[in-house]
Amino acid sequence: MITQLEEVRTLGNKSLIALPKTVMLCSREYPPGIEHSILLWAMEQRQLGHCIASGFHSQLEQTILRFLRQDVHQPIIYALGRGIQPGMRFDYEADLDAGHLLFVSPFEPDVKTVTQETADIRNLLLADMADTFFIPYMTPGGNLARLLETRVACHKPVFTLDVPSNAARYSPQARIYQPLSLLGGSRTNL
Repeated sequence: MITQLEEVRTLGNKSLIALPKTVMLCSREYPPGIEHSILLWAMEQRQLGHCIASGFHSQLEQTILRFLRQDVHQPIIYALGRGIQPGMRFDYEADLDAGHLLFVSPFEPDVKTVTQETADIRNLLLADMADTFFIPYMTPGGNLARLLETRVACHKPVFTLDVPSNAARYSPQARIYQPLSLLGGSRTNL
């Protein structure tokens, strides 16, 4: 597994790698109505300044990325399922200049398309970097279920939502996410 920063390509503030990281991943298909709980989680992470890492590939993950980027001090690690392209600096210049964004990729720039194979490799990189996971929803037997069974992920805490069809609830390392008391809920460290 890729554990050395010099083994990945980077763009941005490399010191973010040293921060404790919560990796946020969600199945592309998820039940309606869970977006509110996920945005509440993201709001808490922003308030607490926690470093969030993700592939930010699905529509929901892109929404969370846009929300997190609204706070200019929010540390974000964006793991790519393709190589870092030359135009990325222009698109994210303010975030990169502020030092609160790091792109990481295990691929050379000539890898320009995300495939199932490159997404799986990216997710393994994220699992290796994770201190904890926030997986609000996971389909049974899907890519995320297989990821949580890997050696790099199987012993790390997973926070998830209490949704009936959510396979993440049944992961041995799973804990149900509860909002922090600072936003009116009970305290759960994440």
